[in-house]
Amino acid sequence: MELPFISLLPYGILFIISAVSLSYLINKHKYSLSSLNNLPPGNTGLPLIGESLEFLTTGQKGQPEKFILDRMAKFSSKVFKTSLFCEPTAVFCGAAGNKFLFSNENKLVTAWWPDSVNKIFPSSLQTSSQEESKKMRKLFPLFFKPESLQRYISVMDVIAQRHLASDWEGKQEVSVFPLAKTYTFWLACRLFLSMEDPEEVQKFAKPFNDLAAGIISIPIDLPWTPFNRGVKASKVVHKELLKIIKQRKIDLAENKASPTQDILSHMLTTADDNGQCMKEIDIADKILGLLVGGHDTASAAITFIVKYLAELPHVYNKLLEEQREIAKTKTPGELLNWEDIQRMRYSWNVACEVMRVAPPLQGAFREAMTEFNYAGFTIPKGWKLYWSANTTHKNPECFPEPENFDPSRFEGDGPAPYTFVPFGGGPRMCPGKEYARLEILVFLHNLVKKFRWEKLLPKEMIIVDPMPIPSKGLPIRLHPHEAA
Repeated sequence: MELPFISLLPYGILFIISAVSLSYLINKHKYSLSSLNNLPPGNTGLPLIGESLEFLTTGQKGQPEKFILDRMAKFSSKVFKTSLFCEPTAVFCGAAGNKFLFSNENKLVTAWWPDSVNKIFPSSLQTSSQEESKKMRKLFPLFFKPESLQRYISVMDVIAQRHLASDWEGKQEVSVFPLAKTYTFWLACRLFLSMEDPEEVQKFAKPFNDLAAGIISIPIDLPWTPFNRGVKASKVVHKELLKIIKQRKIDLAENKASPTQDILSHMLTTADDNGQCMKEIDIADKILGLLVGGHDTASAAITFIVKYLAELPHVYNKLLEEQREIAKTKTPGELLNWEDIQRMRYSWNVACEVMRVAPPLQGAFREAMTEFNYAGFTIPKGWKLYWSANTTHKNPECFPEPENFDPSRFEGDGPAPYTFVPFGGGPRMCPGKEYARLEILVFLHNLVKKFRWEKLLPKEMIIVDPMPIPSKGLPIRLHPHEAA
């Protein structure tokens, strides 16, 4: 387990100031906020580092929504200013803020990531993160639209069964979060890279954990920092991916692999508008991003579903009933299919309510492409913009009694537009949303058929780093169902 970031603050502040001083001198005008008129209300915090440390450490303390909600109450429920990751930032709040940002993608705003992202995914620096993202989204539809994903359900079912047999069955106690990561990562490796060997998959597991922890971090390249470990992990995984890519090129040339068998083959055989195929290093970088996105958020969602099912027996019982009804229609050995998934309505409502109370994606950044006005305030060109799921997910105007766990919120037409945003929204809505739905539901089906469980640490703290995780991994005691 990493040292809590808070324990490193005295040293971190000194190194942060040293590291960003040059950037500060070059971009001094960005921080002369008092010279700009009609800015949103707010506080820009300490010189240079702004409010970055509080933004990051409130999550580490188990209160991820505190940074945003406190400032909404103090300054404005619509938009407020701060300074994050050495950048002047406007935080957009509520459904109206979400709608504005999602609706103005590539008009008034564009995607932006902190420097830590670009340095951990280095090939994106050849053009820009925005351009690389656009290229990636052209590759997604073939694999991530529902019609294409239907053929992966049986593979997901097999892997879920194998995972439970090897890591859950025969054990009295397990820690859910690391096992959920094992399942989702194994699945991502299988579907994106056709990687079958569990030992080969395990080569990536440890570096990926370090890499994910460094993605949204202050980019200080010193040995004790998450960013430093993330950069090192990225190099290790890139090296392994390049080996796989080179071998796949040989297999494709010898007709030992199919151009349509997975995303890797598709990237190797698909040319751009100029007739050029991607370079190996670019493919490695994009596969790396897909593997991170394909397992990290889903593993967090699965972990919290297990948590809430342990705490709410009536929810567990209703979900189990739904899954047993589906199981009754299957012959021995028959795998799940698309029709089965469509019958898991209550199970998905439970998953959605879990993602409301503990959103895997806490929020995301944008950048102002031009100066514009919002809610009566001026947002300067170049400012960074941030939306947070908690400004609606935890808002009683959007979800009455938001502290209550209520899957019925998602029945019928469900929540109002722009209020439920665990996958973002607009043109940049997560393209893997349907993929995540399938891997979560397939896992749930297999898990609840086999076990009930109870939490071993009733008051285990939840931290955000950068997504919500139980501080001790959610240890549970398993109670296998008696054979019928």
